Amino acid sequence: ITYFSWVLLRLMLLFVCVFVLAPPKFTRTPVDQTGVSGGVASFICQATGDPRPKIVWNKKGKKVSNQRFEVIEFDDGSGSVLRIQPLRTPRDEAIYECVASNSVGEISVSTRLTVLREDQIPRGFPTIDMGPQLKVVERTRTATMLCAASGNPDPEITWFKDFLPVDTSNNNGRIKQLRSGKVIIFLPLLFSMLLSVLSMSVMLS
Repeated sequence: ITYFSWVLLRLMLLFVCVFVLAPPKFTRTPVDQTGVSGGVASFICQATGDPRPKIVWNKKGKKVSNQRFEVIEFDDGSGSVLRIQPLRTPRDEAIYECVASNSVGEISVSTRLTVLREDQIPRGFPTIDMGPQLKVVERTRTATMLCAASGNPDPEITWFKDFLPVDTSNNNGRIKQLRSGKVIIFLPLLFSMLLSVLSMSVMLS
């Protein structure tokens, strides 16, 4: 191998290393939440990078470890959801941290959880007036899930399926949510089983 070829090979390898490897970058970060004792809180964190970043959740600088704390990973490996249920006050009130790391670098973002007792709930706090019901639907049929909430200001409704947020913008038109956020529609349900059971949860913010 000539010296010129050796230099060219080194430059090519450097080019590959520079343009293929990428440090973590958050695509979705958790937001501060206020919950009620006995309720539930879900924090969402997603990141990109090459290699794919590993997501870790910390509480007060230590990795979360509690039977009431569950980490649910996205199917595509892009991140995870930290779900806390049931909420306890004051023990769950803390700063939580999402850490994304790979061989190139590490980044973190913090969020705060506030937990109220029943006698501390302020006027206008969001409440679910009509929650989604468990449904059994026939294959290829359409299922409509209803949710109505009230509060001041008007609460925003986020839908979850299997504890992961439902992406209504990237599902080939199979899932649609009305502007009000009160209705979500599954179009048509194509599962291997003749009957499928759907359970949905909602989060108010």
